Amino acid sequence: MNPKFTALNAALLAGSTASLAGHDPYMTYNFAVEIGGVVVGGFSEVSGLSSEIELESYEEGGLNGYVHKFPKHTTYPNLVLSRGLVNIDLFSIWYEATSQGLIQQLNGTILLLNSQGLPVTWWTVKKAYPVKWEGPQLNASSDEIAVEKIELVHQGISKL
Repeated sequence: MNPKFTALNAALLAGSTASLAGHDPYMTYNFAVEIGGVVVGGFSEVSGLSSEIELESYEEGGLNGYVHKFPKHTTYPNLVLSRGLVNIDLFSIWYEATSQGLIQQLNGTILLLNSQGLPVTWWTVKKAYPVKWEGPQLNASSDEIAVEKIELVHQGISKL
């Protein structure tokens, strides 16, 4: 039997047993970001944790009630990380190197933490590198934190 189906069946069985106990969902504000083996903190937002399976439609002759749909490939949006501007800026250095053709693909992990600060689940990002940097919006009449964004292209996300 395919190991992926075995894992799916085990997850379904565990989920049905765990649902009897009940539990609260995790909060989205408690997370950490690790890139290239280094935990880089201070992020206020992470977006782009998603994927979509592109489908190919096939209309079978004589069958007018439905259209067959077959999976083609999976696509992933860019990952966008937002954080307050700080002195030590590894992302700026990484982006600058990429803009000069020195592309270094790094793996990363987005960790969702529980109320005690322990990882409860995480998403692994494969072979990422920066493709867009956005500096803070400066406004003399504002008292908001200066926030920068870095956008990473990657070769897939897997949830563990």
